[in-house]
Formats: sequence, C-alpha cells, structure tokens
Amino acid sequence: MSREGIEPASRSVLARSRQARRRWNAFGAKPPQAQIFELLRSGGRNLAESAELIDRLLASWHEDRGIREEITRCQHEGDRLTHKVVTSLRLSKMTPFDREDIYALAGAIDDVVDDVEEASEQLALNRVEAPMEQAQQLAGVLRDCGRELSAALNGLERLEGVDEHLAEIRRLEQEGDEIYRGALGSLFDGAIDPMFVLRWKDIYGALEEAIDRCRQAGNSIESIVVKHT
Repeated sequence: MSREGIEPASRSVLARSRQARRRWNAFGAKPPQAQIFELLRSGGRNLAESAELIDRLLASWHEDRGIREEITRCQHEGDRLTHKVVTSLRLSKMTPFDREDIYALAGAIDDVVDDVEEASEQLALNRVEAPMEQAQQLAGVLRDCGRELSAALNGLERLEGVDEHLAEIRRLEQEGDEIYRGALGSLFDGAIDPMFVLRWKDIYGALEEAIDRCRQAGNSIESIVVKHT
C-alpha cells in the first residue's frame, strides 16, 4: 500500500511507534522487543480481570461460586505469563530496558494476582457466610487499581500517558490503607469471637497486600519512565 493509501489514524500510530523507538535508542536502550511489551500488557489485562473478579465475588458471595474458578484461572495465566517473561529475558541478548526492571515489574504484576487468589481462597476456607463492608470497599479499590495499572502498561512502550495512571494508583493505595486501618480497628474493637477476628484479618490482609503490590508495580513503571525520558 502506498503512503497516500494509509489512513490518517494509521499514520499517527506508525509515527508514535517510530518516535518511541527513537526515544529508547536516544537514551541508550536497545531496540524494543515487541514480545516483552505484549507480555507485560497481557499481564496487566490478566491482573485487571482478576481484580474485577474479586470485586464481583465479594459483591455476590454465595451466589456465583464459578467466580472463584475464574480467579484461579487468572492465577495460572499470571504464572504462565511471568514464566514467559523470565524465559525471554534468559534467552534474549536485547531487551527494551534493564532486565532487573523488567523482572521486578513482571514479578509485581504476578504477585497481585497471587494475592487476589489468596483472598478468594481465604473466603472459601474460612466458610464466610457474608462479606464485611470494608472487604467490599477494599475490593473496589483493588479493582480500580487494576484498571489504572493495566492502562499504564498499555502506554509503557510509547512512554506516553503513563503518569496520570500512576498518580491515581498512588491515591488509591492511600485510600486502601485508610480503609484497611479502619477495618482492623473495627474488627478488634467489636468482635467477641477470636476466630472471627483471625478470619477477617487474613482476608483484609490479602486484599490490602494486593493493593500494595499494585503500587509496587506502578513504582517499577515509574522507574522505567524516568530512566528513558
């Protein structure tokens, strides 16, 4: 197809791609490997899906047990994607940015999904009859973190449109911390049954840890962007 036959939108995408490559090269990076970026984007989508699922699970607990199976599927997919990233790093002589940064980012993404599955497992193992409101609030924060992190990963290759998503992840992480502290305070102040306290402490902890891991993944993305812009 001739240059004249390319749609304006397609020319814009091609121009951004070329600009991104020039940026990576200008700052000493080797030419980007499309596979690495696609694996990270896939990991972000998988993370966002798992966060959506835990939010739905807590909103409809006991009504749709199939959601837990979907969360486990996401956890397995996260492991598969992380393994592919590690294998790619091991076999490749060229990476778009420091191997340590790629490994840290991929690991943080995988850890979020692992924490989501841990929360799901805790709900089932402890035979929770009804979810606590603070757990639902934490799941909502985690859902929003997943969306923002996935959006940030989508912009990583172009090094564009990332900052606003990272800022929102930081804000959400602070919101999650406040909910978590309030939830623990209410739990220890009002509960009589020690097993009830331990049960919900573990569930709150898994959700809060997943939110913190989103912040860690965001920090890894920020480090990459700072080095290459």
